[in-house]
Amino acid sequence: MRLFEDRPGDDGLPGRERALALAALMTGTTMAVMDTTMINLALPVIAQDLGASASRSVWITNIFQVVCAAFLLVCAALSELITRRRLYVFGLLIFVIASVGAALSRSLETLLVFRALQGLGAAATLSIGPSLYRVIFPSRLLGSALGMSALVVAGGYSVGPAISGVVLSFADWPWLFALNVPVGLCALAFAARALPRETPRSGSFDRRGALYSIVMLASFFLAMDALGHAAPGQGALWAAACLVSGALFIRRQRRASHPLLPLGLFEEMRFTLAVSASGLAFIGQGLTFVALSLFYQNQMGLSPLDTALLFTPWPLCIMVVGPLAGRLADKVNPSILSSAGLCFLIVGLSALALVDESTGVAGSLWRTALCGIGFGLFQPPNNREMMASLPPERSANVSGVMSTVRTVGQSFGVAVVGAALALGLSVQATLWFSAFTTLLALCVSLSRVRLAGRALVERRASSRPR
Repeated sequence: MRLFEDRPGDDGLPGRERALALAALMTGTTMAVMDTTMINLALPVIAQDLGASASRSVWITNIFQVVCAAFLLVCAALSELITRRRLYVFGLLIFVIASVGAALSRSLETLLVFRALQGLGAAATLSIGPSLYRVIFPSRLLGSALGMSALVVAGGYSVGPAISGVVLSFADWPWLFALNVPVGLCALAFAARALPRETPRSGSFDRRGALYSIVMLASFFLAMDALGHAAPGQGALWAAACLVSGALFIRRQRRASHPLLPLGLFEEMRFTLAVSASGLAFIGQGLTFVALSLFYQNQMGLSPLDTALLFTPWPLCIMVVGPLAGRLADKVNPSILSSAGLCFLIVGLSALALVDESTGVAGSLWRTALCGIGFGLFQPPNNREMMASLPPERSANVSGVMSTVRTVGQSFGVAVVGAALALGLSVQATLWFSAFTTLLALCVSLSRVRLAGRALVERRASSRPR
């Protein structure tokens, strides 16, 4: 297989160790992604079994997302001090232990504690996953590797609801958490064996910056959640906490000797523009998933499982297109590929905004598939731009930013749906807003085509034999 072929002068790991390291990343990522989608579908069953109200049971999902989002930047920075290998193994271990605790929980409070621990474990693994691809694979294969990452994430999203539906048809909900144990143990074995060993960075850890970052990101997520549930007073309080802690965080980063997030990263325009395009695209994705879910269930009267099946073309198309787009991004201007993907995505989202009760299943499926093709063509090349635009020693920080932007963008999109519905707007109106944010992402992506093209020429020139 091309990803595991060795060539003279390659950086990264040798082919055989590369395969084992990829297996560690794939199993760990699949476990974290599948867990989220499986539990979302099982919330009503869990709430009924534990005697919890619908409003309280939502926190089974929320606590995981809040903790995971809050610790992404912290874990990325911490990996420089303890190495990415140790952090990844720690994250997997915490996730497996928390999964056992969640499976054995017999009260909502106990379950929430272990879901929070799962969020911490997920933050440790997801925050540094993309940067590990850069260490494991040669530079010439970075796009292909990130395409595989997109395939794994999309695969987890597509099979999670189906697995949840099958398990709940034959067993109780604790088995959903128990499934993580064998998968997690396999990921642990692969990670301990194959992930590269690194030399830790010397120096201090920015504890104050870490505290500001946790408060900033957690309060942002809670503000978006309050906005999405039409609680403007509570949302304003959390938004104020986010702004204050954000200002303190930026001030701290400018003064710290070893900042949690070096602000100099954003002086590289290729990186900044790629981050901006990613955030805008994920706003559209998060918004679309929630808006369509509400439309299919509330207006078309479909069951949650039928709704999940209508979403299946999106991740399936990413699984097919993502690796191909990643491979192309190693050879051609990645910004052109990303921009082309956003064009497909805009067309698909606009078509979804025109869906009504008379639209059949086939009409919904091709629209969703078109969105998946667009997102699959956009994400791996754009991620390659983010990762390759900065020196390798900054890859852990870049990885943390990538994960944080994805989480923040999706959360903001979900909140927009709630706010729009609270104002009396239709689901179709929110879908048009999704198309608008994607159009903004396209404008940003097109603005960096020349910069990315110049970098591609320089990379080709440096790789020629002398």
